[in-house]
Amino acid sequence: MKKQKSMTQDWFATARTLSEALPYLQRYAGAIVVIKFGGHAMGDAEEMASFARDVVLMRQVGVNPVIVHGGGPMINDLLGRLNIQSDFVRGKRVTDAATMEVVEMVLSGAVNKRIVQAIQNEGGKAVGLSGKDGGMVTCVADNPDLGLVGRPVAVNPELLHHLFAGGFIPVIAPLGMGRDGATYNINGDTAAGAIAAALKADRFLLLTDVSGVKDASGDVVTQLSPAHVRELTEAGVIAGGMIPKTETALAAIEGGVRAVVILDGRAPNACLLELFTDHGAGSIIRDSAPQIAPRA
Repeated sequence: MKKQKSMTQDWFATARTLSEALPYLQRYAGAIVVIKFGGHAMGDAEEMASFARDVVLMRQVGVNPVIVHGGGPMINDLLGRLNIQSDFVRGKRVTDAATMEVVEMVLSGAVNKRIVQAIQNEGGKAVGLSGKDGGMVTCVADNPDLGLVGRPVAVNPELLHHLFAGGFIPVIAPLGMGRDGATYNINGDTAAGAIAAALKADRFLLLTDVSGVKDASGDVVTQLSPAHVRELTEAGVIAGGMIPKTETALAAIEGGVRAVVILDGRAPNACLLELFTDHGAGSIIRDSAPQIAPRA
């Protein structure tokens, strides 16, 4: 009897959650959401499948998701197996021609197609690309000392709009072309932010291995303005690896993205919780005030 009562309560809770999601489903119909995907979930089959189901559901309810992925650990693994030695400048890998061949092989090949397959296994239509396709991302050398490491200077989203119209989910490897014809490796967060800005995305979800931006006492700050982010950075509260992520977020907002969310990609259904529930997930950074609910 207790078990049956518990099951009934679970059913009511599920129904209530679905009902509460309605305004968000309406709100995000037709919206563009760019997701930077990487970290632990890329190497875990179950987490990859869960992420793919969430993305397919987003597309099914009218959202236009774009996935931009990384692949650093996979690149390091293959470089090691091929016995390709790397030089480092101030802790950053120099990407020479031999390393670039491996980077493109891993990012545009193995990693990109693994994500595409996971999405298609869940019933979605995914297309694997890199920033080189359709002249999407044009780069310059970010630092000549680092070789073929690029910084986006122009993004043409035309190809992505064609894919949205066909019901496809773009999956993009962070590579770009230089005006000199060279291929450049781009930091995944940076590439995702530049693509989100070019699309004037409604949301840029930056999946990480932490729960969000934390204050001085270690609590996650759920809502921040760009000014608040700068204050926390100047005070040393935002530090280490969170600095480049928040800098990417601010650049995306300045480029026209409505809001950026830094959230833990390891949490089950993190993207759905952020988009379709009142409480959201992680830390949202935006200029504008909420319109329909605390996290809208």
